[in-house]
Amino acid sequence: MDSISSVNDDPFVDPIVTDQPVDLIDDLTLSVGRDAFLTLGTDSLIVLDESLVKSKPSHCCGLIPDRSKATRAIPFYNILWSDLATFDLTIHYAQLVSKNVVRATVITYEVDKTERAKAATWIARLLDRAYGESQRRKRIKVLVNPFGGKGSAQKWYNRDIEPIFAAARCELSVERTQFQGHAVEIAENLDANAFDVIASCSGDGLPHEVFNGLGKRSDARRALSQVAVVQLPCGTGNAMSWNLNGTDSPSLAALHIVKGIRTPLDLISITQRDRRTLSFLSQAVGIVAESDLGTENLRWMGSARFTYGFLVRLLGKTVYPCDLAVKVEYGDKGAIREHYRHGVASPASSCGRRDFSSKTDDPSSTSDPGDALPTLGFGTVNDDLPTGWHIMPYDKLGNFYAGNMAYMAPDANFFPATLPNDGCLDLVTIDGDISRIAALQTLLAVEKGTFFEMPHVNYRKVLGYRLIPKGQRDGYISIDGERVPFEPFQAEVHRGLGTVLSRSGHLYEARGVA
Repeated sequence: MDSISSVNDDPFVDPIVTDQPVDLIDDLTLSVGRDAFLTLGTDSLIVLDESLVKSKPSHCCGLIPDRSKATRAIPFYNILWSDLATFDLTIHYAQLVSKNVVRATVITYEVDKTERAKAATWIARLLDRAYGESQRRKRIKVLVNPFGGKGSAQKWYNRDIEPIFAAARCELSVERTQFQGHAVEIAENLDANAFDVIASCSGDGLPHEVFNGLGKRSDARRALSQVAVVQLPCGTGNAMSWNLNGTDSPSLAALHIVKGIRTPLDLISITQRDRRTLSFLSQAVGIVAESDLGTENLRWMGSARFTYGFLVRLLGKTVYPCDLAVKVEYGDKGAIREHYRHGVASPASSCGRRDFSSKTDDPSSTSDPGDALPTLGFGTVNDDLPTGWHIMPYDKLGNFYAGNMAYMAPDANFFPATLPNDGCLDLVTIDGDISRIAALQTLLAVEKGTFFEMPHVNYRKVLGYRLIPKGQRDGYISIDGERVPFEPFQAEVHRGLGTVLSRSGHLYEARGVA
């Protein structure tokens, strides 16, 4: 994760004035008070204020004073808001107080009456640089899971998140979820015209509910395009925030959401029995699913429970036989790498950023954007196998893992070739009869970033698949970390059906395969 910039030791090393006309320089600098000036630099607000200079004893038993500097630099990214009252100019910003924590901070300066018109223009320029293509003053529906983060979600919201949103002048409507599935009801009945964002203070479970609530609406496609779904990391599993915000810090995530850029996100229809649901994160069968869902009684171990569960099953060389049919788009790692590079280099053409008025980016659908979910192009799991699909037996399957995002946990970049809006799901299959040493090396390779290159890792980009478990009466299937019945299911990708906020507008905050 890229750290948030702190106060620059020497903000004037950036030659913002040397190459600019004098009149432009004057427009970029505002005189505030007797000995203070505010200057719009290249990437920071430069504050020159003689009152910042304070003497403090720090050397030789306090006999030699140390004078602090009269300048500070506030990165534009950290600027939350600025306004002008009768005589006072106020700037709200997110101050980095530790490596992973920012706090809403304010500075205020008096503006001379003769400078008010110039100050108003200067503030407009400041906010333009602070927000760029990101929407200002977002209207956010906040859902707080009172059980998230071992019961700390409400505290984290009050302390770390709400002050950032308030300082950015976001319009907030806060609601506590009361029971499992409550977020589905809230999203299904939400006035989609009243909000720009639904933010879940939770783990990954609440965003899963929100997507499915929006998907149940009669205007599902419009709602999924219009309302961005985001996560404020307050749970034990915060994969969504790691991928889109690059952090599991609630305060930093709040800042990234304030500055987030609307981004189309592929969603996956899962059909099982007569039920259709949406998946935004992953689907798993085998050792990953069991290591997650089969260790619920070990939640006190935190993320270490996954490693423990993995090692226990690894030593047993457990296999999970199934029949599998896959619609492959890219089956060669070289082609996958080239596809990823193209997505990184051509965000406008290949990823199609979603602006505030965009309704849908699903090129396969011909229905009106206000319609319900797109028709399933491959049918359901109950239909005949789609044309061109072939069932293949996987009698020694050790791990089936399909990912729509890169990180599944901190330092677990299982899917480095994922793109938010390429119309593909990244699928990993690994045999369960590989040696224990190879399996251990595979686990370590995920953290090292060499997982994609391992020869026994079968990595494909797919448009859909059907999986039929066999040889087991019961087992674990995980959809976005939630357990579903151990029965056949089918997946189909819908390009750009959903909307999220990301820092880049077209990529995840993960090291890719380029």
